[in-house]
Amino acid sequence: MAALSALAHEHRLAAYRLLVEAGPEGLPAGLIAERLGAPPSTLTFHLQQLLHAGLVTQRRVSRQLLYAMAPAPMNALLAYLTENCCGGGAACRPACEPAAAAVRSRSAPAA
Repeated sequence: MAALSALAHEHRLAAYRLLVEAGPEGLPAGLIAERLGAPPSTLTFHLQQLLHAGLVTQRRVSRQLLYAMAPAPMNALLAYLTENCCGGGAACRPACEPAAAAVRSRSAPAA
């Protein structure tokens, strides 16, 4: 999967984490480079890899390029990994299911 490959590099993972923290508004490329201490040309390469993998979006505002995380591809990746972990066997279900059950019980209406 392109998403896993893109996130496998430490600079891309760090950039993605910043974008997750920034939320849907995203961040300008220059600010991402500054926060990561990366040269702009190097960061551009890494952001393009995340963009190509579909993990981030890019939009132009005036002269700035703003990047934001794209939640749907990450949700799909997590769903795929959860569904296919341990070869789809029951070995990983206990780790995944208690959290989901807790969320369901908190959101269930009181009787």
